[in-house]
Amino acid sequence: MVSYNAMKTDTPFVIAGRTFKSRLLVGSGKYKDLNETKLATENSGSEIITVAIRRTNIGQNANEESLLDVISPEKYTILPNTAGCYDAKDAVRTCLLARELLDGHNLVKLEVLGDEKTLYPNIVETLSAAKTLIKENFDVMVYTSDDPIVAKELEEIGCCAIMPLGSLIGSGQGISNPFNIKLIKDNSSVPVLVDAGVGCASDAARAMELGCDGVLMNSAIANANNPLLMASAMKHAIIAGRESYLAGRMMKKAFASATSPMENLI
Repeated sequence: MVSYNAMKTDTPFVIAGRTFKSRLLVGSGKYKDLNETKLATENSGSEIITVAIRRTNIGQNANEESLLDVISPEKYTILPNTAGCYDAKDAVRTCLLARELLDGHNLVKLEVLGDEKTLYPNIVETLSAAKTLIKENFDVMVYTSDDPIVAKELEEIGCCAIMPLGSLIGSGQGISNPFNIKLIKDNSSVPVLVDAGVGCASDAARAMELGCDGVLMNSAIANANNPLLMASAMKHAIIAGRESYLAGRMMKKAFASATSPMENLI
């Protein structure tokens, strides 16, 4: 029998000194319109909403609808990201633009891509951009490969959260290499969040059961047949996965074990 005392004690979810209740971070792209973006975001329960600055209007285009009309910075923490950047220079420039548009906002998600086909991170450019942004006093959450050595180097540079991919962006393939994700988490002293590749609620729960601090997703919700329902499913999956991790799973066995007592059989 497992003692209740064996259950891990949960810790607050803190990013760059800010505490959040939800461990689900969601993107704001790919929805059919801003109203669906608003409703899906509400259903997800997320407090941190990532925004692709190069693709989304948050005020830089005065004559267009602004995402901030439905995703208010007063209600949500806006997380500008550098999606679409393929070198360090463009990524840094994009973050500087975001800080100007959002009145000095310093929390950003850095991603520097290697090519258009895989959208895999360019680690050399990512490291370079991270160093520059941290010198510029940004709080950097960084999208990276599932390489534990690279993840540790990004942490040592000063990134406030490490975000290894589960699988390719938008692929819905789930977590391809759970062993590496767990290695990254076990050796990190900053939050680790799975970013990219989640396709369904079980993928999100799996990430949390590995001990990850959170999950960031967009396509899994926006590309679902019913985005509003999937947003709700992901919210519950994150909670269930976290509780499962804290509770501690039973030991795997190579043989059967009777559920009922074997003594005093009739």
